[in-house]
Amino acid sequence: MPWLPVVHGAAADVDHFTRVVLADLTVLIAEDGGERAGFAAFDAGWLHHLYVAPLHWRSGIGSALLTRVMDGHDQLELWTFQQNEGARRFYRERGFREVEFTDGARNEERTPDVRLIWQRV
Repeated sequence: MPWLPVVHGAAADVDHFTRVVLADLTVLIAEDGGERAGFAAFDAGWLHHLYVAPLHWRSGIGSALLTRVMDGHDQLELWTFQQNEGARRFYRERGFREVEFTDGARNEERTPDVRLIWQRV
C-alpha cells in the first residue's frame, strides 16, 4: 500500500505487536512450505488484522484465515482503508457489508477508512 503513510518505525511496530497484539488478541499464523505466509489477529467480534504476504496472495491463505475466524463468531467487524479496493472486494465477496465511511481523522494514518460488518445468517 504505497499510498499509506508510515507512522511508526519497525521498532515501534514490534513493540506494539509484542505488548498489544500478541498479549491481548488471538493470533492465527498461516504457513506455506514452512514459511510464514500470513496471520489474523482478533478478539470478540473484531478482526483487528488480516495480512497475507504478497508472494502468497490469491493462494487461498487469506480465505482460510478469515474462515477460521468467522467459524468462531456470529458477527465480525473490521476497518480497512477506502483506497484498499482489493481488501474491500475480498471482504464483500465473503458477505461483509460496508456500513461506515470516515475521512480518516480518527485513525493514526489520517487516511479515509471504511468499517465492515459480517453476520452469520
